[in-house]
This record gives sequence, structure tokens and C-alpha cells, in this order.
Amino acid sequence: MKPGHTGWRHLIHSTRYSLKGLRAAFRHESAFRQELALCLVLVPLAWWIGDTPVEWILLVGSCFMVLIVELLNSAIESVVDRIGPERHVLSGRAKDIGSAAVMLSLAMAGLTWGLLAVEKFLMA
Repeated sequence: MKPGHTGWRHLIHSTRYSLKGLRAAFRHESAFRQELALCLVLVPLAWWIGDTPVEWILLVGSCFMVLIVELLNSAIESVVDRIGPERHVLSGRAKDIGSAAVMLSLAMAGLTWGLLAVEKFLMA
């Protein structure tokens, strides 16, 4: 933390940096834009599919989890690309692991949405 940035001032600066990061992800990462578009469709559907607050938060939370993991993956990729353009086994591994994290978060979101949708429409 920078000197003099405490309390409300720190919160304001942190919020500004966070919004700057969201704008950068939206501008430069097509996967983030695609997942955000999907979430913008799914979150309103969560009100309809989720019958309880717990079901609603599972549905919405799984969407946010995908976006969060995508942001972290994009950050990893940016840092690796910043280091240099040459191929290195550790750089590739870092990018592959970040990609695997996104894939698992998408699988978990799909499983959550699928199970709750089946319960609502096929078992009710």
C-alpha cells in the first residue's frame, strides 16, 4: 500500500484499479467477453430456476466463479507474455494450468446449472 493511502482513500484507489482491470479484461480478452455475455443471460434465469436463496446463490455464484477464474487466467497470461516472447516450458505450463482452471470452473458451473435445471423441470 502506498504511503497516505489508508481508509477511504485506499478503498477509492483500490476500486479504481479494480475497475481499470475489468475494463482491460473486457477490452483485450475475448474469452472474458464471451463468458460475461453468457452470465448476463444466465443471471436473470437464475431467478426463475432457483427456488430457494441457496439455489439462486449457487447459480449466480457459479457464473461469478467462471469470471473470476478467467480474470486470474488472463492475469497469468499477461505476466507470462510480459516476461518475453521466447518459448519456455514453465511459461507454457503456467498458461496451461490457468486454462485448466477456467475449464474446471466452466464444468462446475455447467454441472450446477444442469443439476438444478433438471431438478426444476424434470423432477417437479
